[in-house]
Parts: sequence; C-alpha cells; structure tokens
Amino acid sequence: FRRKSSHRPAFLFCSKQSIDILSNVQSPSLGFLGTPTLSRLSNSFLNSSFLNNSFRGKTPEIVSNLVKPLIRPTTSDEQQQQQQQHEDIRKSSQYLLPSRKPSLQQIPEDQKPLVVGHEVSPYQQCSYTQGAMNGINVLCGVGILSTPYAIKQGGWLGLVILVVFALLAWYTGVLLRRCLDSKEGLQTYPDIGHAAFGTTGRIAISIILYVELYACCIEYLILESDNLSKLFPNVHLSIGGLTINSHVFFAILTTLVVMPTTWLRDLTCLSYISAGGVVASILVVICLCWIGVVDHVGFENKGTALNLPGIPIAIGLYGYCYSGHGVFPNIYSSLKNRNQFPSILFTCIGFSTILFTAAAVMGYKMFGEATESQFTLNLPENLVVSKIAVWATVANPITKYALTITPLAMSLEELLPRSQQKYSNIILLRSALVVSTLIIALSVPFFALVMALIGSLFAMLVTYILPCACFLAILKAKATWYQTATCSFIIAVGVTCACVGTYSSLSGIVQNYAT
Repeated sequence: FRRKSSHRPAFLFCSKQSIDILSNVQSPSLGFLGTPTLSRLSNSFLNSSFLNNSFRGKTPEIVSNLVKPLIRPTTSDEQQQQQQQHEDIRKSSQYLLPSRKPSLQQIPEDQKPLVVGHEVSPYQQCSYTQGAMNGINVLCGVGILSTPYAIKQGGWLGLVILVVFALLAWYTGVLLRRCLDSKEGLQTYPDIGHAAFGTTGRIAISIILYVELYACCIEYLILESDNLSKLFPNVHLSIGGLTINSHVFFAILTTLVVMPTTWLRDLTCLSYISAGGVVASILVVICLCWIGVVDHVGFENKGTALNLPGIPIAIGLYGYCYSGHGVFPNIYSSLKNRNQFPSILFTCIGFSTILFTAAAVMGYKMFGEATESQFTLNLPENLVVSKIAVWATVANPITKYALTITPLAMSLEELLPRSQQKYSNIILLRSALVVSTLIIALSVPFFALVMALIGSLFAMLVTYILPCACFLAILKAKATWYQTATCSFIIAVGVTCACVGTYSSLSGIVQNYAT
C-alpha cells in the first residue's frame, strides 16, 4: 500500500524507478558490461504503480518472468535465495518510494528492506568497466554531431570552452558523489535536491530532469527528419491539396515507428540495441576521418580563430555534450566499488571529450564555413561511407527514444487516478506524449538552436549550477574555503552561460521564424 498526502505530489515518488530506466538501460549487459543493468531495469519498471495496477489479478508467473533479468550470472543457492527475497521486498515494500525525509525517517526494524541506502544486491553491482561504459553511453549521444558547427559558431578558440566544461563537469560529478555520501538513503539526483532544499528541491530537480528528457526526444525527431531527408530527398506525399515534403514526411514516419516502442512494459530488448550508442558514435567519427583521408575530401579549411557573436550558441552546443549528470548518481549507486567513481567519471568525460574534439576538428577542417548543424548533412551523398555514417546516426535515436521518454511517461502516469491506471489509458497517454514531441519538432525544426537551448538552460542547471548549490546547502559546514570559492565560481559561470546562451538560442529561433 502507499499513502499519499496533499503536500507530496505523486509523480515525485517514482523518480528513482523512472530515472533508473534511463541510466541503467543505456548500457546493458553484453558480456563485458555484465548483467546489473537488466535486472535493475526489470525491478524498476515493475515497481512503478501503473504496472502494479496493470498486473493486478494476473498470475504471479507473468509478473515473475518480467522481474527476472534476461541473463543472470551463476550464483550459489544461498545467494539466489537472498536475491529472490530482495525482489519480493522490492515488489511489495512501500519503502521503495522516496520518503519525504529519507535520511531521517524512522523505519521499524522488522519492516526494513534488506537493501537500504546505497546497498545493492550482488547481481546489481557494476564493475569499473561497466560503470565507465554506462557513463560514456550517456555522454556520447547526438551532441557529437554538432561539435564542428560549434567551432564554426565560436571559432577555434571556442574549443577552450569544451575543455573547461569537461573539467568542471568532472568536478561537479565528484560533488554529487559527496552529496550522495552525506546522508544515508540518497541514491538519485532528486534525493540530493530533497536533502539540500527539501520537497521544493525534489520537485524542481525532477521537473528539470523530465523536461530535459522531453526536449531530447524532440531533438531526436528533428535529427531523424534531417538525416532521412538527406538520404531520400525526393520523397514527398500528396493528400488532397496538401503536399508533405520529405522533412515532414520522415518526422511523421519516425514518430509512427517509435510510438509502439513506448508502449512496451519491458524495455530490455531496446537496451541491447541502445548499448550500441558508443559504437555508433565511434563509427561516425571513423567514417568522417575515412572520408577526409581515404576519399580525399581533405582538411584544407582554416576557419576563424575567434567569432565572438557566435560564442553564446557555441556555449549551448558544448554544454549539451556534458548533460549526463542526471543519471550519474544512479550509476554511482550501482557501483561495486564506489571509491572508483572519480576515476570512472574521469574516464567517461575524458574519452567523450577526445571523441568530441576529434569530430569537431575534422568536421570543421573538412567543411569550414559550409559546416551544417549536423556534420552528417555535409557528407558527400555518393560515398558508401557517408551512407554508413548517416544510417548509424539514424538508427541510434530510434532505439533511445523510448528509453528517454519513459521516465517522464512513468511520472505522468503517477498523476492518473488509481481507477484510470489501466494499460489502455497508459497507451493513450504515452501516444499523446509522443505526438506532442512531433508537433513541437515540426514547429521548431532547428536542430542546432534547439540543442543550444537545451545545453544553455538545462545542462547548465543540471551539470554545473545545481551540483554546486546542493553541495553548499548540504555540506557547507564541512566545506573548505577552497571548495566554497570554487563552487561559487562555477555557479557564477553557469548562471552567466545559461542566461547568455538561452537568450541567443531563443533569439535565433525567433529570427528563423521571421525569415
């Protein structure tokens, strides 16, 4: 059972489960990644209230099969029995839901779950490699496609912004770890917000994270529309007197393709495919290099050293590249050895920065001032390697769309009355959510400007401003003067970048409408 009160909005309760969907599915168990992500996906998904209602009256075998991970390492009988007990408790315990004061709530000894705070069962523990791959897969997304365009906007010296953002992102990631360790029971970003600023902090951070995910889904549709229309530029559809061009056609087609994936209760099948996000990013960069070297497109363009008017847009584009802090707390909570987290974070951010820089330098040297918002749009159409790069770019967002929209969908489902939490209503809600992203994507089809807006507004908040603010709120009494000064500096930089970048992005969108 679960008690709800007027001062605790329902959607806050599922923040742990829903964000786990995103953080743990991104890089599932494929040999070197292990199995923890799949088991946590199943458990998180089953623990949401809409599934509890959807399966009410169904046979235990059905629910049991969904809870079990696809692959589980061999364990002893005793470990298996303990794992089953953990699963039973997670399925039934009210303490799965974030409490109003998780660090202070007194729970009777006979009612405490076996897994408390940061503790996870043996099959939920990630190794160094697994944690690093999870982090890299979160960071290496569609942001890499716009890094050459970011140099075009800000000039070569704008790359300094990328490096500075990388260093600050590592530092703020470590601050999140300090916040998680400050009190027992903190596992997610909203938990940190609650510990720092109470219920208001939890609400604010939850809303910011969910809106950011929603905006990323809009970006996916714009990306699909741009790249598929490049592959098939002559496609159009005429209905009566209405002609639908290739951009609109492929945006609608992509929506129809991804919509059924958002209805799935078990996203494990998508998690296998989405784990190729790192591979896809590396493949696209290799294709870019191949076209420049082997296919003799060359790296002849010199470009400009500094373009001050374009710096605000470049800030947003570079900021978008490091918008993974929303799920870093979940990755930290799943680690077997949490002392390795700073090193894992350094590996994730370092590897991603190298990949971003390589794509940015090669793309801008190849295409110069003709560089488009996504460098895949500049690739010669007659080359096989170009088609490989574009298809790799197109395939990945299709699998990640459902994984990205699910946390928001699960939270909205919590707002439905219990009598309305039926699977048919959930399908309608999720379908409406998907259609809404299509409408916005068609209304604002400006890939770089939308990305810059997300990077300027949400990434600055989630990656730089909020970690420092939460750290100072929770640990100010223990913080050194150096830490306080550094956090204050990062907050000032983040607020400045957010204001300048957001204004420039919105102005650019308005100007595009005007023309």
